[in-house]
Amino acid sequence: MTPEKLQSIAFKWFETFNNKELEKLLALYDEDAAHYSPKLKIHKPETNGIVKGQQALREWWQDAFERLPTLNYKVTSLTANGDRVFMEYIRTVDGEDEMLVAEVLDIREDKIVASRVYHG
Repeated sequence: MTPEKLQSIAFKWFETFNNKELEKLLALYDEDAAHYSPKLKIHKPETNGIVKGQQALREWWQDAFERLPTLNYKVTSLTANGDRVFMEYIRTVDGEDEMLVAEVLDIREDKIVASRVYHG
């Protein structure tokens, strides 16, 4: 996949996430995609930080959108190569300090098959 195609998927990810368009966001993911986030460990400790499948992603993000209606991500850097996109962005939520976040998307056949979030 070309770096431009990978970046296009990543920018679509930011657009749908920031607009809270849950079904469009999920459509970017493979049906069996896996997602890791330190926030999952905090809010859903039984997951050990990992959810798998679109239904689990739907439940996770719906919960996040309801808990954090002002949640927004601002892209600071995208690097795409092979079948991966490395994204850096700033997480903002009203009433909370900004947080620098890094995330890796693994993409195959135009679908995200895995994503991993990193932050302090």
